[in-house]
Amino acid sequence: MPFTIQPLKSAQPGVDFGVSISDLDLENMTDADFKQLEEAVYTHQVVVVHNQGHVQPETQYKLTKAFEPEVDTYGHGAQHRAEQSVIARDLSPLPAVPQVQLLGHGVVRNHYGIEERKLTHPSHRVFHKTPLTPEEEAQDKTRFYRWHMDAALYKLNPPKVTTLFGIKNPEPRRQTLQYDDGSGDTLDVQLGTTAFISGQRAFEILPPEMKELAFRTKVKYAAHPYLWISKARARSTGLGMVSEGKELKPEELPPIDESAIKIYPMLWKNPVTKKIHLQVHPAAVEDLIIDGKPMGDLEKVRDLLYKFQRPAISPENVYTHEWQDGDFVLFHNRGVLHSVVGSLKDTDTRIFHQCNLASAEDPIPVTEEDFAPYRTDADVSATAIKV
Repeated sequence: MPFTIQPLKSAQPGVDFGVSISDLDLENMTDADFKQLEEAVYTHQVVVVHNQGHVQPETQYKLTKAFEPEVDTYGHGAQHRAEQSVIARDLSPLPAVPQVQLLGHGVVRNHYGIEERKLTHPSHRVFHKTPLTPEEEAQDKTRFYRWHMDAALYKLNPPKVTTLFGIKNPEPRRQTLQYDDGSGDTLDVQLGTTAFISGQRAFEILPPEMKELAFRTKVKYAAHPYLWISKARARSTGLGMVSEGKELKPEELPPIDESAIKIYPMLWKNPVTKKIHLQVHPAAVEDLIIDGKPMGDLEKVRDLLYKFQRPAISPENVYTHEWQDGDFVLFHNRGVLHSVVGSLKDTDTRIFHQCNLASAEDPIPVTEEDFAPYRTDADVSATAIKV
């Protein structure tokens, strides 16, 4: 019997993606159920399945793998375990199912083969150039931590789908999320929310000349990107890095395999809807290649990327999920960006399982035919955009 899909509730007028399901048991799915679920993930980008507190790690792994059965490597491979990596502190593989990662906040004991582990919720305090003051955090102010897609972006292709299972959440309280970029933008959020934005909307709200420029642009990611940025710091919006020359030099990184460096189009095509998504992980970008020519200036690259992506994270376009224990979220990792949010206290507990698998396939590029409906007289002026 087909399950029921309902639009996610959001007060933000630009949130035109996401659905919820309350009558599906992920431990007892039929093949027909999975087909319907798979189509929902690619069509609606974010799918929240409620009341799944009983789901086991093996089930989460098998469900994630079902989106691409031939792959089996965790999305970051072993790269996230490098001690200096900016994601090393956030993830712990479960011994019996290492593709499923334990993350959260607080001390966890006797948890699926993990005897004891102290988890720390990612904090902007260790990642942003200018963090909130302790006094501001005491007033329940917070930030986006880091806008990203789940991806190694070196050696491995981005996973198609991520599953995120909220086993236990802290006692709910409201926080004010501050952009602190001079815009005055804020969001009222639940403690520990996960924020999502649609890559499709990120593309569609661009002016015509920026759409054209995006179509002509490829994105080059750094080798060992999460080590490369380990000493750098992020913007106050969590959307990319501040350029201070703190990136690690090649000789400070592990050996670099030039053939493993990833260069992708800026625009990716949804495999089901065929819609165009602006899909870039801004923190990990080393260069932009426009009409075959590298920009070659990291600060200018980051400034241009910010012009592309900042409209998409404006409050009206952000879905902030209000987690309930047992929520199981599946999202199209190649169609959205997301960010951890929240300033948690020592007394707060948060236990989550995350799973994604590096894809065997490159993202689907946007063709001339795909882009043709967006072509206007602005094409001529696009070349005049200062980059």
